[in-house]
Amino acid sequence: MTSWLDEDSDEPTCQVVINNEEQYSLWPVDQPVPAGWRKAGMHGTPRECAAHVREVWTDMRPLSLRVTMQQDGDTGG
Repeated sequence: MTSWLDEDSDEPTCQVVINNEEQYSLWPVDQPVPAGWRKAGMHGTPRECAAHVREVWTDMRPLSLRVTMQQDGDTGG
């Protein structure tokens, strides 16, 4: 049996979801998005979704930490 997260799959079995802290995850396309998460507008194969997350999630720090650091004058870079 093939998992929905099988990276070798050519089937569009997953979607990208994002939470309020702007953290990304992959989720099965045929399952309801869990509480605290929302669709990020990308669905496709696991490989395509993972590539999209690598492209858009360039700062792994949670949003609340980035805001606090910005308020403290620390740009983190």
